[in-house]
Amino acid sequence: MKSSADRYGTVAISIHWLSAALILALIASGLCAAADIDTATKAGLLRFHVPAAIVILLLTIVRIIWWWRFDRKPLPVKNSPIWQEFAARWTHITFYVLIVGMVLSGMGMMVLSGAGPTIFGQSTAELPRFTDYPPHRIHGLGAFVLAVLLACHVGAALHHHFIRRDGMLRRMWYGGDHHKPE
Repeated sequence: MKSSADRYGTVAISIHWLSAALILALIASGLCAAADIDTATKAGLLRFHVPAAIVILLLTIVRIIWWWRFDRKPLPVKNSPIWQEFAARWTHITFYVLIVGMVLSGMGMMVLSGAGPTIFGQSTAELPRFTDYPPHRIHGLGAFVLAVLLACHVGAALHHHFIRRDGMLRRMWYGGDHHKPE
């Protein structure tokens, strides 16, 4: 369950990949909801988007508590430049801040717009224009920064896997494959 010196434990791996899948689904559902003008379709997308955002917030809180109180991250990959370790640390911190900011700005839009009853089927009213509410700017900018950061994170993982061949990506996957890369 816990991490070792050379690989992540199953708890950290599970939280990581579940978070990754949910973040991708949140970005996709958010973009689709923003582009769709049909209230029923938009409400359907948001019925997924809102609870999934709360789940990702809870997963992020669990992840932070897990690292803080119960587990330690593996040692850096051998021959990793200091700047890469620094960039990785700040990328993860930025992810956490963005996730909290996205959830708070989304909640702000929901509260200020009063859209909850329409989204969750307690009203047949039209959905409000979320762009009319100030948290929308923060939410939109956060989504853009999150997507860029996610692309950089995936790019770095692929660089480690295919170019450096240093086993970085294998450390964040299930199984006991502790073999050194060829």
